[in-house]
Amino acid sequence: VAADLLHARRFSGAGGQEMGAYEATLIAAFAALPVMALGAAAYGDWLEVIVYPGEFLYEGHETDPDGIVHHIRHARAGEAMAGGPMVLSWQDVLASGTGEGYNVVIHEFAHKLDMANGAADGLPALHPDMSVAAWAAAFGAAYDDLVRRADAGEDPVIDPYAAESPAECFAVLSEYFFELPEALVEAYPAVYEQMRLYYRQDPLGRLAEE
Repeated sequence: VAADLLHARRFSGAGGQEMGAYEATLIAAFAALPVMALGAAAYGDWLEVIVYPGEFLYEGHETDPDGIVHHIRHARAGEAMAGGPMVLSWQDVLASGTGEGYNVVIHEFAHKLDMANGAADGLPALHPDMSVAAWAAAFGAAYDDLVRRADAGEDPVIDPYAAESPAECFAVLSEYFFELPEALVEAYPAVYEQMRLYYRQDPLGRLAEE
């Protein structure tokens, strides 16, 4: 799968970042993990991954829950653009994959999976044997709990960025599914089960075998 991703994508450096075989292969290896059972085609037909040395300045528009559109301008570690390229911070790529629940590549590629059936909303295109109602119940309960904990200022087990939106909830919890599955299954077992069905993988089962 990683080889397919390397073949199908162009990896470009920006802001002084040089891209060679090592850099592209590391990103492709992380990106391959979520689609080991789904195939690289699950990510769609966009073409380019752009990599900056560190966080980059993002400018765009965001609609709040009241429907008001705001202009935003802030630093980001990654950005997945609908129908377009993906942008990553190399510094954050290097900080990924340490088994602590953080992986910017998995996070942004999860957004691409989410966008495969329209806008990123936390509901990717589910397999025919999966239930939208079961997915919505599991993720809805987790998201509401994350928002409640964030509002209460609790010290979180899960990165509170997951409370930003349903789309970010799916992306962050995807990171935990692959990087720290024991924390995810303890916090939100129903979410773990839905992700096991969606990704067609069981990281906890694999760890138990090891």
